[in-house]
Amino acid sequence: MQVLVAEDDRVSRTFLEATLRKWGYDVVAVPDGDQAWQALEAENAPELLILDWMMPGLDGLQVCRNLRQKFPTRPAYVILLTARTGRADIVEGLAAGADDYVTKPFDRDELRARAQVGCRVIGLEKALAARVEELEKALARVKHLQGLLPICSYCKRIRNDRNYWQQVESYLSEHSEAQFSHGICPACYARLVRPELEGEPAPEGGGR
Repeated sequence: MQVLVAEDDRVSRTFLEATLRKWGYDVVAVPDGDQAWQALEAENAPELLILDWMMPGLDGLQVCRNLRQKFPTRPAYVILLTARTGRADIVEGLAAGADDYVTKPFDRDELRARAQVGCRVIGLEKALAARVEELEKALARVKHLQGLLPICSYCKRIRNDRNYWQQVESYLSEHSEAQFSHGICPACYARLVRPELEGEPAPEGGGR
């Protein structure tokens, strides 16, 4: 997974980048909030973000707000790096759109655990989005079969969008995932099949 690290302190940024790469992440490291936002506006933007709260240009909170406002449905997990530990500060960071925070100086094991949580959350969000897309497609297929369908009163063929008449099962097969197995209903058996088996002429008329 690609991780965006935005940290203005060069030593901290280099350490974070090296540590995350050692853990197997693909890292994009930038020194300020403006470059962080540019990375987030790009195609295939990083999904796991580790942002310093205080940095030149846009600070971490402003990057969070911009991200949530402009890309509200994009899977993204934001971890704020901050020296602020007050309750009000934590609430402010979460309200701005951050998902988690790590206080400075940070513990490597704690950061690793929180990054792993972020990866799991992003995976769940992607799975949920894929499921929602499947359901939307299924609903679209169902809606496609709703409405007024012209059907012949005699042969029961349906007139399709191209003004051709086709069998009901053929029409439904094209517009849904339904499959058909053919049989004989009791009424048709008595009216059509039994007379042939017994050598009697089939009765005239529809029998409807």
